[in-house]
Amino acid sequence: MSVFDLEAFDRAPVSHDPCDFIVVPHFIKPELLGAINKDYPEIDEPGNFPPGELTYGPSFTDVVAELNAPAFTERFAEKFGIDLSEFPLQMTVRKYSEASDGNVHNDSKGKIITALIYFNEQWEPKEGRLRLVRSPNDIDDSAAEVAPEGGTLLAFRRSEQSFHGFKAFVGERRSLQMYWVKPKRAVSWSKGEKRVGIKRAIKRLTKVRQR
Repeated sequence: MSVFDLEAFDRAPVSHDPCDFIVVPHFIKPELLGAINKDYPEIDEPGNFPPGELTYGPSFTDVVAELNAPAFTERFAEKFGIDLSEFPLQMTVRKYSEASDGNVHNDSKGKIITALIYFNEQWEPKEGRLRLVRSPNDIDDSAAEVAPEGGTLLAFRRSEQSFHGFKAFVGERRSLQMYWVKPKRAVSWSKGEKRVGIKRAIKRLTKVRQR
């Protein structure tokens, strides 16, 4: 049984302002979201972490496994009308947002498709809602705003108009990010993550010793 509402994904229309994107509310089946959150990765600081660096339970393991399946990539390829077979999939997980997060930006040209899945069960603040904006200088000139809640999926194709960001929020803002990327970027990212992983391991070890 799939963790995701794949029929809702297939029904979701592709919007084109300011870029090609889809939004799928409750992409994670609502009856599974609670268990997945109980098994969510153990993260105690801001930052994006590859799943391989994290500890998490079986329900979240199912999420990662299904996202990594070739059939999942094929669904995105069909939705956006692009062959993704030559583009590796990268994935990171986040739990906490800090004040410096959310600045309006565009993804690098090495990214082809970006997808985000949100895990907070509810979201009340006005801040922290991801916006797809028409101008990099005006976060209020938005074509879409997505609250990071309820297993919602937002995915967009990188273009010269795919600027996005959110008004600063400090606190727990659970998300999983996926990127289909050009092979050269994948090699560079892998080397960089190894260096970052070593630094994080040393930092965590230092914290344990100080306790």
